[in-house]
Amino acid sequence: MTPLHLLWLPILLSAVIVFLVSSIVHMLSPWHKGDYPKLPEEDKVRSALRPIAIPPGDYMVPRPATREDMRSPDFQAKMKEGPVLMLTVFPNGPATMTMNLILWFLYLLVVGLFAAYVAGRALPPGATFHHVFRFAGVTAFLGYTAALWQMSIWYRRAWSTTIKATVDGLIYALLTAWMFAWLWPA
Repeated sequence: MTPLHLLWLPILLSAVIVFLVSSIVHMLSPWHKGDYPKLPEEDKVRSALRPIAIPPGDYMVPRPATREDMRSPDFQAKMKEGPVLMLTVFPNGPATMTMNLILWFLYLLVVGLFAAYVAGRALPPGATFHHVFRFAGVTAFLGYTAALWQMSIWYRRAWSTTIKATVDGLIYALLTAWMFAWLWPA
């Protein structure tokens, strides 16, 4: 067993390297450019929704009031008539990514912490590169990707978006695993 406090450097540096690589993947490469296509008649939709002043949040349309309502002819007609959608509304105003980036970095630290915990409980100081890489990598891969698939299964996010994000997660997990294996205490 390797104490968690001995793994602070791989936790921190794996978060830094994944933060930098993810920034390159999302800002400089065309890999995710088509994840969210433009809505047809975007200006008309915005004009129609603006007077409603929908508060930020997640919404389902149509939304049944109860399970029984879900089976009602009225609700079924709404589903058939459409549109049927899941909607996330952001606050109005200029797009700033500062809080998103801070939260992303904190998330990377948490994934690194879990990778450190699992690998640290399983392996002693001086473990081989291969063993550290395997434990840290699998844990990081689960942290970066496992919940993504639920979005396609339950909320119909495009499978192509989920698969691309899973490939991203694999890259991030490999970087995390490499950092842990490289910096594992002797």
